Amino acid sequence: MRYSLLFAIAILFFTACKKDKYTTAPQISFKSFNPAEGSNYNTSAVMILEITDAEGDLGKLSSTEISKAYVRNTLTNKLDSFDFPDLSRISKSNFKADVEIGLKQVMGGRPTTPALPRPYQDTLYFEVYVTDFAKNKSNVILTDKQFIFYTLP
Repeated sequence: MRYSLLFAIAILFFTACKKDKYTTAPQISFKSFNPAEGSNYNTSAVMILEITDAEGDLGKLSSTEISKAYVRNTLTNKLDSFDFPDLSRISKSNFKADVEIGLKQVMGGRPTTPALPRPYQDTLYFEVYVTDFAKNKSNVILTDKQFIFYTLP
């Protein structure tokens, strides 16, 4: 009897301490940039994120039910939102996927001044979060890898 009580307490302890990977609010983590280093305004730089969601309520169902990704350039404060495509065929509970977000709309560095002759480079970081159909906001992340932005003549 005493051992079964200790066993039950140990099971309860381990299950209570276990972190659930899938939560109601989406969770995101930064994976990489593509191209990994360097770009200019004419190229289409892409950020790759890993997204998990317990309900899988991400994507686009109608004009009112759309989940979005929000990206802010921390150097210029440019902010933009991007609609997810229709994911109804793959969205399911315990959803996990890598998502590519184009950065062309939020790219840019410091304004050009005479004191800053071209070409020059800026180091960019991006703040990102997503929302699902229920308007649950994910964790807000700051990209942990810098993106080098080259301004050419």
